[in-house]
Amino acid sequence: MQAMEGNKGWVFIIGFLVILLLIGATFVWVVYTTLDRAVTPVQSLTGDLATQVSSVMNPTPTILPSPLTLIRDIRSLARLETIQFTVEKVITAESNQGVWGNLFGDKLILVARGRVIAGVDLSKVGADDLELRDGILILSMPEPEVFVTALDNKRSYVYDRDTGLLTKGDVNLESSARAAAEDEIEKAAVEDEILDMARQNSELFLTRLLNDLGYPDVIFEYPDRPQATPTPQL
Repeated sequence: MQAMEGNKGWVFIIGFLVILLLIGATFVWVVYTTLDRAVTPVQSLTGDLATQVSSVMNPTPTILPSPLTLIRDIRSLARLETIQFTVEKVITAESNQGVWGNLFGDKLILVARGRVIAGVDLSKVGADDLELRDGILILSMPEPEVFVTALDNKRSYVYDRDTGLLTKGDVNLESSARAAAEDEIEKAAVEDEILDMARQNSELFLTRLLNDLGYPDVIFEYPDRPQATPTPQL
């Protein structure tokens, strides 16, 4: 009897310990689940906050074109574009580079790439500018000119910019540099004889056209050139 009572005591103790273990495991699971549910919104909030801070520090520009369009001028053109140059120039622009340059100065280096298109304006040619003399067509031509000088904004960029410690920089400095770049690009093209090439190409084109129209011999004359320029038949 005493042995049976002892065994019952041990069974009771073991059962009681098992129940405590189950209760403890359940408690731990409840605590873990509660903490996980509590931490997840905090982590999500932290991530959202980091995203908002990044958006503020590195904003994405918004482009809002006006729905209103104004056409300022309409003109008919008869331009014969005969040559195009692509030119690259490095422009340095600076302001307030005196004694206080380190504090108030502004300096940038612009790598500018642009195109120059030249040719002749055929709207300047009238009936009086054509003369048939002994079977030879004499054509009085306008001087070649530059039609277009434009920067390639996708390939032009500010390589470096240095502003003083006490200034935010000149807001018009880059615009001034780009305007100067256009002038320098056109100047470089003219120095590389783009106008002479435009004249030669226009003469070749018009010679082919006039030959097809039944004029085998063509001579081009220019107002500023007293002697005629003969062009061989093609």
